[in-house]
Amino acid sequence: MLLTQCLTCRQCPIGIFGTCLFGSDVTCNNATESCYTGEAQFNATGTLTLHTRGCLDSDLCGKTLTGSIVGAGYTSSFQCCTTELCNGATSVQLPLTVALCVAILSSLWGIVY
Repeated sequence: MLLTQCLTCRQCPIGIFGTCLFGSDVTCNNATESCYTGEAQFNATGTLTLHTRGCLDSDLCGKTLTGSIVGAGYTSSFQCCTTELCNGATSVQLPLTVALCVAILSSLWGIVY
């Protein structure tokens, strides 16, 4: 019987201003070969960049995607790595009001998993 060891990555559903909200470590499924760090920049604001981390299929690694959500254009990119917990630090807890604001902003951005 052959056992495959699953990769463990840092997971961050949403991060802003260099801080991850609600982050944790996650064990990827057997088919996922990479951890990733991603970011999305909204073209209209130019200054707002949202960050995410987690497990990703390797076919999206190094890719840049563009799209539009509710008329707002965005560009997202994904950088991958393939060793345990290679995609960043653990999360920092922020005050609830900041977390709620970021959650509202993140609802405008489709996160790729």
